[in-house]
Amino acid sequence: MTGTRLYDPPRNGEGNRSAKPSGGGGPRILKTPIKQVKRARSLRREMNLPEVLLWQQLRRRPGGLKFRRQFPSDRMTVDFACLERRLIVEVDGEGHSFGDQPRRDVARDALLRRDGFTIMRIAARDVLGDMEAAVRYIVATCSEVGPLHHSAALNGPPPRSGEDL
Repeated sequence: MTGTRLYDPPRNGEGNRSAKPSGGGGPRILKTPIKQVKRARSLRREMNLPEVLLWQQLRRRPGGLKFRRQFPSDRMTVDFACLERRLIVEVDGEGHSFGDQPRRDVARDALLRRDGFTIMRIAARDVLGDMEAAVRYIVATCSEVGPLHHSAALNGPPPRSGEDL
């Protein structure tokens, strides 16, 4: 079979790496449906005043933490997410107190907890009333939750053979 290849490797990271005869896997694809991603993009343009003001503070990475706004998660979009700490911050306006909204919020929180998130709800009036306190509260909650990944302990296991110290 001279001149014929069974496998043409993709150029510049293109293609499906799992199709290689040797296996592989390749980069993880976005699992959120495109409809949900488009909805999140739309919600970013339509944020209310408390969300906009809080985002102006969270985008500065308080406490060295990275937050995402209007983040699509499974079948829903959350106001803010710190993925490193698996924390979701929801800014609740007056509408969250009426009708079936409290029941819907409880069900939504249960789904997010099932996915390993801690949910934090802050009233919009608290964000507008004292922004600094709201940001301190968010950062403190992140500290309590702790990082998703822990660094190796100083007195951890010895390196494997062939590894340097």
